[in-house]
Amino acid sequence: MDSILQPWPWYVSGPLITLVMVFLLYFGKTFGMSSNLRTLCSIGGAGKYSDFFKFDWKAQRWNLTVVLGAIIGGFIAVTFLSDGSVMDLNPETVKDLKELGFENAGTSLLPGEIYDWNNALSLKGLAILIVAGFLVGFGTRYAGGCTSGHAITGLSNLQLPSLIAVIGFFVGGLIMTHFLIPLIFTA
Repeated sequence: MDSILQPWPWYVSGPLITLVMVFLLYFGKTFGMSSNLRTLCSIGGAGKYSDFFKFDWKAQRWNLTVVLGAIIGGFIAVTFLSDGSVMDLNPETVKDLKELGFENAGTSLLPGEIYDWNNALSLKGLAILIVAGFLVGFGTRYAGGCTSGHAITGLSNLQLPSLIAVIGFFVGGLIMTHFLIPLIFTA
């Protein structure tokens, strides 16, 4: 039973992702989470307010199975495949996070200093969530897709714009991690 609770090794998960991509390419489909949000917004009537959401969302219904699969897969992973152990974070990372005020670094995927309701609904927390949401939405729209779409579908199709987008995502992540998070959480 303990072997089931371990993360899948790259030589199992990598070929499975490849198999999914082969099926998607064969059927002329692409993968990405931001397209699901666009579809959900279109279903909800956002096309009345923005031309970006005016499209035949029924042709994209199949892609909503990705959202359903992520929800079901997450539930199965947490409920049946997790042993409840803490993450194995590098001790230097834990030390750096504690210096920024994250008391339980490594014990939770969602640090309470950000995601606890009291913190999230504070003025600072709301500002962080609103600005972050805007930046993610703007970046996804500007890049023509999200990290999963570009990194999995775009790179597997050898698309240069996806390579540029993925490099940009990583550079942005490094800037956020090394410069902006220390500014936000030490202030």
